Amino acid sequence: MRDLRKQALESHKTMSRKARSKIASGASSLAGSRTASRNGSRAPSDDGDDGYLSDETAWSTNSIDEILNGEDIHISEEQWKSELSVRIEQITNLKRSTTEGRTESFAAYAHILMARYANEEIESHARELLQSMLRSIRQEATEHEAVKALKALAATIVTLDTGDVYDDVSVELKRAIQSESVEVQVNAIHCLGLAASLGGAGEDEIRDIMTLLLEVIETDGASVDAQDNGSIVTAALENWGLLATDLDDVQEETEAAIEAFVDQLESSDASVQIAAGENIALLYEKSFTAQEEGEEIEQGPLDEDHPEYIKGGEQLVQRYQVYRNRDKLLATLDELATVSSRRISKKDRKTLHSSFTDVRNSVEKPFRGPGYSTAIDQETGRVYGGGRMKIRINKNLELRIDKWWKLLRLTALRRALQGGFAYHYEHNDMVSSALPFSVGK
Repeated sequence: MRDLRKQALESHKTMSRKARSKIASGASSLAGSRTASRNGSRAPSDDGDDGYLSDETAWSTNSIDEILNGEDIHISEEQWKSELSVRIEQITNLKRSTTEGRTESFAAYAHILMARYANEEIESHARELLQSMLRSIRQEATEHEAVKALKALAATIVTLDTGDVYDDVSVELKRAIQSESVEVQVNAIHCLGLAASLGGAGEDEIRDIMTLLLEVIETDGASVDAQDNGSIVTAALENWGLLATDLDDVQEETEAAIEAFVDQLESSDASVQIAAGENIALLYEKSFTAQEEGEEIEQGPLDEDHPEYIKGGEQLVQRYQVYRNRDKLLATLDELATVSSRRISKKDRKTLHSSFTDVRNSVEKPFRGPGYSTAIDQETGRVYGGGRMKIRINKNLELRIDKWWKLLRLTALRRALQGGFAYHYEHNDMVSSALPFSVGK
């Protein structure tokens, strides 16, 4: 499997049978183990893979989803709801709380919300929960507590459907981006992006946050006292792209940002390069819109003689120029798609090759999305067309990632929900409405 980009995603270590049995009885914490980092998986391999992205292998092999649904432990709906109720009480009642206790409670609460859709269970406690999380983020008694509070807040944002979370959390999250802790800064940026995208921010607020994030990108993190920190710049790039998916017209934002994104292609950090490349592909994708009724155009990007022409498909029209020197950009993308320097790890080279092959294809032909298939039907000689990226939700439902805006939203949601993404896609309208689906054959 090919990497989507370097990401640190939490997962549980293997737990003993005794510890798991305690969880099953509701007597112990769902966060009883330390976390470990895992890289995400981006797209199918080139050796006959069927194209499915796996929640289990790609995002958190020992996730809370597996703990709740493991072969040798069975937790009923009543049990996880009871455990969640205990955690809510611990989080909202701070009279006798300790830093260690709050940290554990935030972690357990977040893991339950990742694995189960608990809107009804937390909605009546939303204000108190948010206040407690924001207090821990603001006071930052320890880095660990603040980070767990931010992860709990991210899971809460994806779970609540009130439409006004952004107003409650934005001030504190913007402050947290200035933290002395890089990990707090990164999680605050991701949380702010989610809150703005899903929590009811207006268009003007979204554009303001994109401006803030662009300053981080242009200064290589110096604007938030994190000079040349790749993880900070990557988070800013990813969330700039996420917020751009919420805007219909990004021509002005494109003019302001494209130079910075092209500059970041020269970064020494593969994660920064990939995030910048995906934003560039998104901007090319968004520069084309469907031909309007009665609109006359000389010629769109596809005609009937084109091997990828689909009869009855919408005609796309380029509305503005994304980058003044497209040929130079294509040459840079070609280099990244074939980079062979030994100074770059084998894993990073493979990631860069796969990512920038897709980015280059989309810059050259913006109607192509990530993972676009150029395989030829041997019988007809025609290109199959369409993206190969897809996620199996259940036996009748699959999610196709055939547009860059879908990929950027998927990345943000899976970061917040980890192995629980597929479950939320089935039960959480906020998640499913962010990404359209197609029914499997």
